[in-house]
Amino acid sequence: MSDFFATFAPFFLRRMQINFLQDFQPTLVQSLKNYNKEKFAADLMAGLIVGVVALPLAIAFGIASGVTPEKGIYTAIIAGFIISLLGGSTVQIGGPTGAFIVIVYGIVEQYGVQGLAMATVIAGIMLVMMGFLKLGAVIRFIPYPIVVGFTSGIALTIFSTQMKDFFGLSLPKLPSGFVEKWAVYFQYFSTVNLWAVLIGVTSVAIIILTPKIYKKIPGSLVAIIIMTIVAYLMKTYGHIEGIETIGDRFTINSQLPTVQTISLNLDSVRLLFPAAFTIAMLGAIESLLSTTVADGVTGKKHNSNMELVAQGVANIVVPFFGGIPATGAIARTMTNINNGGRTPVAGIIHAIVLLLIVLFLGDLTKHIPMACLAGVLVVVAYNMSEWRTFLSLNKQAKATRAILLTTFFLTVIFDLTVAIAVGLLLAVFAFLKRMNESTQISHTTGSIDISKEMESHSGNMKEEVLYLPDGVEVYEIDGPFFFGVANKFDEKMREIGDHPNIRIIRMRKVPFIDSTGLNNLETLCRNSKKEKIHVILSGVKENIRESLYQSDIPRIVGEENICSHIHLAVERAREIDAGLAKEHKHKHH
Repeated sequence: MSDFFATFAPFFLRRMQINFLQDFQPTLVQSLKNYNKEKFAADLMAGLIVGVVALPLAIAFGIASGVTPEKGIYTAIIAGFIISLLGGSTVQIGGPTGAFIVIVYGIVEQYGVQGLAMATVIAGIMLVMMGFLKLGAVIRFIPYPIVVGFTSGIALTIFSTQMKDFFGLSLPKLPSGFVEKWAVYFQYFSTVNLWAVLIGVTSVAIIILTPKIYKKIPGSLVAIIIMTIVAYLMKTYGHIEGIETIGDRFTINSQLPTVQTISLNLDSVRLLFPAAFTIAMLGAIESLLSTTVADGVTGKKHNSNMELVAQGVANIVVPFFGGIPATGAIARTMTNINNGGRTPVAGIIHAIVLLLIVLFLGDLTKHIPMACLAGVLVVVAYNMSEWRTFLSLNKQAKATRAILLTTFFLTVIFDLTVAIAVGLLLAVFAFLKRMNESTQISHTTGSIDISKEMESHSGNMKEEVLYLPDGVEVYEIDGPFFFGVANKFDEKMREIGDHPNIRIIRMRKVPFIDSTGLNNLETLCRNSKKEKIHVILSGVKENIRESLYQSDIPRIVGEENICSHIHLAVERAREIDAGLAKEHKHKHH
């Protein structure tokens, strides 16, 4: 035995290692194999543009999340670099995103910045585990109405958080609740600052009009440059004091971040687990949605599990440098693609460009007006809202509408964790209802017309009509035999309520059977045996047969009564019927 292990163990270990390396190889490794000057030139241009685009968004997302602006930039640099270095997509750009604003703000309010750092690390560990457990494909099966519902809900929440800066309102600390927040806005609307409104509205107008004039330069960047210059001139030479800038609210640190210590213990993990789970789920969903959209444009296929691992590593590392949660950013990923980026090198360049901007131009960011950043986020919220998709889904079936609206309102009024949990629960119930309705159970006596059926006997059709002996009933299950249908099958049997000699249960159209269906079938077989009714199973597929042999069904009905097709089942029924007739005749004599 020891010789066997000595001989074959290294072989199996090598095979496992090879499979692991194939499954979890960063896309960058493959992309660099045929890399050339042309690809680098395209990636360089895309990386430069995306880096410049990411700066105002990183600042805006950082401030809106309740932390300092440089923390948003650190996140874009570090997470952007790691996600491109280790990720499973050729074009994914990672960093802070609008979807996280509401969650991060809530965590900072409740647990502080240190609590956010711990929650982000825990979320990163969860994402890495999801990747190694190969759950990437599973996460993509989250129903579309849920995704649209929580995305639209987040968009409305982001929009509501920007009203203070957009209108330059002078008000006390905002409450976290959506309804309470708007009540405060209406109460203090008389404090509106017209200069802030002018800057905010002009910023939105520039962002909307820029792509119509020149598509290559993002409107948010143009708006921030123009409005920063205008605000600086107005404050310096026009002596207008009512324009609040980033520098008025924050002290900008344009140096490299220092490494921080994060102490995790069982109590903090237990306390922050729900928040971390929300970060992990949203990060996984948004990053994989982004890569799926990118695949549709580039024609490439991403490795979802490796992408989750990369997202996880980024979120584990970023908090140690003061950053916030990060994920794949759809808008920046599309900017990368549209500007020629085709390998992860573009994402790495984008991170380096951001780093250089922070080191050499970071001090200039203090002049950016807060109303301009609010305008940028108002447009981000509008683009996130997917209102056209929302309206079209709202016109669909009642179940779709219920899932969409429930997820939307729970996201706005409560939080994303509750919204996704309840939305998924509704989606599961709706799915089970549809599955239950799609599975049909039919009852036949006398004869079976199989002329239109594909089920044959040894490759050819010997009989087009199979005549059944008296006292033989055929039940056919058409569809999955799971716990919802199991009760339906019971009801059908009770509804008929007779006492045949033989029951043939046709299972040729049963793709799978779950534990409840198996238990239900086993109970039926036991009860039938007590009532001296013979049960024959027909058309049992290989996977169903394997499930049956994990139960007592073969022992109860007899292996000879588990038939591969209806011809054998009817022949077997005739044999049993003949035996019963002979036995009956013998008793009478």
